[in-house]
Amino acid sequence: MIHDAQLDYYGKRLATCSSDRTIKVFDVTSPATGGATGGAAGAKSMTQIKSNTPTHTLTGHTGPVWQVAWAHPKYGSILASCSYDGKVLIWKETSTGAGSGKWTTIKEHSLHGASVNSIAWAPHELGAILACASSDGKVSVLTFKNDGTWDACLFTAHATGCNAISWAPSVLPGSLIVPHPSGTSQHPTPIQRFITAGSDNLLKVWTINTNSTAPSSGSFSTPGIDLTAGGGAGAGAANGSNATWLLEETLDGHKDWVRDVA
Repeated sequence: MIHDAQLDYYGKRLATCSSDRTIKVFDVTSPATGGATGGAAGAKSMTQIKSNTPTHTLTGHTGPVWQVAWAHPKYGSILASCSYDGKVLIWKETSTGAGSGKWTTIKEHSLHGASVNSIAWAPHELGAILACASSDGKVSVLTFKNDGTWDACLFTAHATGCNAISWAPSVLPGSLIVPHPSGTSQHPTPIQRFITAGSDNLLKVWTINTNSTAPSSGSFSTPGIDLTAGGGAGAGAANGSNATWLLEETLDGHKDWVRDVA
């Protein structure tokens, strides 16, 4: 059974994942071959579409793969996947010099204690940041650093399991048209903000807080666990070590599990 299918940024490749524990990558823009006529240049015939075979099959998970997500192409050809096995794998395609490249695993994220049900890349303006939601009730946020390593922040979002996660735009609504005082930056400050859906029938909106001061009255702060190598004092808030996630709002209109959110 296929659980998810995602086109890349340019709509040229399709990644699917299924219960057979594999991820498959298809080229959906290859020109027609075999003397096809009567169609637009570069179009595939129905026979070719039905018999299309993947250009790559990625193996590494040990359970059904629930979801895949393409990173923005500014970071390269990168694909993330999450599975019932409790792992998130991040794959990167490297060029082999002839035709399509080779896919390798560049990160195995295995901090969750149960199925990882949903993953989502942050808006590219925020950096290469991946949020993951798990049946253990926790959300983890992976951040790629300039030195080639990954930071991870882990916190409890839903007591009975988290089913889905989705990022908000990197700027607040209306901030692009708000007048700015003379001499100040014309670019609004980007924010990290996402929403989670849980088995507790709730939706929760989370916002990152990198300040050491206490949150305002009425807010709930859940500290992320610093999982950086060594956990030294040199790890800054921008890398997630001192960040906390503030519960901005809880939406409670559903009467059963919330399966997805956008």
